[in-house]
Amino acid sequence: MLGALVGVLGGALVPLGAAQAAEKIKVGLMLPYTGTYAALGTAITNGFKQYVQEQGGKLAGYEVEYSVVDDESDPSKATENASKLVKRDNVDVLVGTVHSGVALAMAKVARDTKTLLIIPNAGADELTGPLCAPNVFRSSFSAWQPAYAMGKIVAERGHKNVVTVSWKYSFGEQSVAGFKEAFEKAGGKVAKELYLPFPNVEFQPFLTEIASLKPDAVFVFFAGGGAVKFVKDYDAAGLKKSIPLYGSGFLTDGTIDAMGGSGEGLLTTLHYADNLTNPKDQAFRKAYAMSYKIQPDVYAVQGYDAAQMLKTGLDSLKGAKFDKDAVIKAMAAAKIDSPRGAFTISKAHNPVQDIYLRKVEGRDNKLIGVAEKGLADPARGCRM
Repeated sequence: MLGALVGVLGGALVPLGAAQAAEKIKVGLMLPYTGTYAALGTAITNGFKQYVQEQGGKLAGYEVEYSVVDDESDPSKATENASKLVKRDNVDVLVGTVHSGVALAMAKVARDTKTLLIIPNAGADELTGPLCAPNVFRSSFSAWQPAYAMGKIVAERGHKNVVTVSWKYSFGEQSVAGFKEAFEKAGGKVAKELYLPFPNVEFQPFLTEIASLKPDAVFVFFAGGGAVKFVKDYDAAGLKKSIPLYGSGFLTDGTIDAMGGSGEGLLTTLHYADNLTNPKDQAFRKAYAMSYKIQPDVYAVQGYDAAQMLKTGLDSLKGAKFDKDAVIKAMAAAKIDSPRGAFTISKAHNPVQDIYLRKVEGRDNKLIGVAEKGLADPARGCRM
């Protein structure tokens, strides 16, 4: 009978249940690996796996087993994809995604099934606003955070009259709203908001309208391949020389090389920059470049920190069977030693973090200064 209850581990008798319970944590990675945001999904995955490798291939002693789904940045497939990971693959935690429309559907599945969800990019304000939930965390940002910080910067630079351009989906609209809130609070005026459907990149009519309106400056939200094309088209139209272009940092993160010289000098705001001096970032960048033969960007940092957050939660279990409530409690109280600089978690489970002002110089988003120190999203509508 004793043989059924105990095993031998390092010469000591231990309960088999305890030994087996600490063996695995099942992680469902639901990210874009094709399409406009493919590079972002890959960077997040690389960052997450880098942190796991730094821990010896485990998190808090738990082996990590991955189930991976390409969400294609397609909201219409999101519910089915997330449900498969939860119900078919029985993952303990969902990690995803980039596109806010997909993330909103993932969050509904997570809330309905009480599955732990860590969002390593999508910034839709609702996720840590009216749709907040105890089991939903973000390792990235809200749409409001970098955009609000840029609204203050643009006003401080003396611009009074601005046109905004973005894809018309939740993250783009909320980025514009965050920028507008700070800019107009400081006395500026958004003269016109221009939108086009995601992932459309036919920018010429908008560039023509900007040239006609002659604003003091332009604020945009684009990312990935769309960001590259907008910046190159803006430059080719001759607008860069006469109308300063500003954006949330997604405009130039992971896209500078593809922009060629068109991105040079652009100012953006984000919770990461390429020349931070903290030891954590220096070690992270060196290890990432060695592993993946490319410099990391903010997306890699967010993936890395998603794994850090999960480990913080798992540490509280001390090798026992997965206990979601204990993991959530520990994650909510965590201070994360991130490459971006240390951050805490708000009551709505969004990072409270510094937002940096960066300038494109060569192949880097160089740190110019801190646009907002310890900026917390207002989490409007969250009732946690």
